[in-house]
Amino acid sequence: MIWAVAAVVFFLDQLSKFFAVRCLNPDESLAIIKDIFYLTLVRNTGAAFGIFKGATFFFIAIAIFAILAIIVYIRKAAKTFFLNGAALGLILGGALGNLADRLRFGHVIDFLDFRIWPVFNVADSAVTIGAILLIISLLTKHSKP
Repeated sequence: MIWAVAAVVFFLDQLSKFFAVRCLNPDESLAIIKDIFYLTLVRNTGAAFGIFKGATFFFIAIAIFAILAIIVYIRKAAKTFFLNGAALGLILGGALGNLADRLRFGHVIDFLDFRIWPVFNVADSAVTIGAILLIISLLTKHSKP
């Protein structure tokens, strides 16, 4: 299940970024829900939500390390509780999506803009949701080593 979740996240992330780049102008925002939600094309050289701008090579190394760590964990823990599997799949798919952008473009494509938070993308959302699910799983002792 982990691999399927990761593949779906990666596909949706890359597809959404493809359309964002093709349909949005870099200096404009498209209001979806006025004053709440916009589509705004941003080329982000930093980390999730725009922090630590300009550290592309550092974030490539971090992403590769995280991806390898997840793969090693998956291989060692053959049977994983459902919530852990979903969480790891979300994190893996998101990490792969942003890594693909950094390797191809030298930056990550962000476009989801709620105005009260930095612009982000599907991969950022998946990593964040995956981390929250993993914490919940660990706190409720549903994880299997």
